[in-house]
Formats: sequence, structure tokens, C-alpha cells
Amino acid sequence: MAKFVFKLDGVLKHRQNIEHQRQRELAIVQGQWTILDTQLRALDTSVRASVEDLRTNRLIGTVDLAFLSAHRRYSLAMQRKAMGLAEKMAAVQIHVDKARKNLQEAAKQRKILEKLRERQMARWREEIERRDVAEMDEIAMRLGHDNLANVDTGAV
Repeated sequence: MAKFVFKLDGVLKHRQNIEHQRQRELAIVQGQWTILDTQLRALDTSVRASVEDLRTNRLIGTVDLAFLSAHRRYSLAMQRKAMGLAEKMAAVQIHVDKARKNLQEAAKQRKILEKLRERQMARWREEIERRDVAEMDEIAMRLGHDNLANVDTGAV
């Protein structure tokens, strides 16, 4: 039986490879964003724990002004660090959006070729079916003709 051959199969495989590459690029950038998010959450947890410690343990009895001053400097430093992480996250988010857009475009290009392949395969199948029907018609005509020829000669 005949086999369907898609002439642009190499191009389709290339586009699939491009899509996989775009998926890897998106995963890398999302990983960077996740690392920054984890760092920001850890920083927030540390600051919250420090503030809770200050409230529960350091504001009872005599107040140590040197400790309060150091805690204030720590809080400001952590706030600056958090702002820096937030800025990095914003920059990485732009890269995530761009990588996602590139992935969508690569998937779109792959799907275009897959649709073309499906259409060509459907046409190929229709052509094979037409040939089969024509062949069956030819066989039926020959059998009918042979039967008529046998009836006319008297042989059955």
C-alpha cells in the first residue's frame, strides 16, 4: 500500500525543535523568577520573625536603645534589599513575558504546519479511496463484460 509522505516534514521537525527550545528558555527564566520570589519570601519571613521577636522579648522591662537602633538599621537594610529583589523580579518578569510570547509564536508556527500536513494527508486518503473505487468499478465492469460475453456465447 502507498505511504503518505509529507514533503515539509523536515521543516515541521525543525519547528518542533524551535518550540522545545522556547519551552526550555521559558523554564529557565521562570526558574530565575522563582528563585527571586523565594528569596523575597525568605527575607519577608526573616523580617517578620525579627519584628515578632522585638515585640515579644525586647519591649519588656528595660528598653535597650542600642538594640532598637540596630533593629531599625536592620529593618531598613532588609527593606532596601527587598526593593532590589522586587526590581530584579520586575526585570525578569519582562523576560518571562517575552519568552512566553516567543513560545506562543513557535507553537503557532508548528500548528500551521501540522494543519497543512493534516490537510495534505486527508487529500491523499481521498485520492487513494478514489483510486480504489475506480479500480473496483473497473473490476466490476470486466466481470460484467465477461459474464455478458459468456452469456452471448452460451457458456456459463
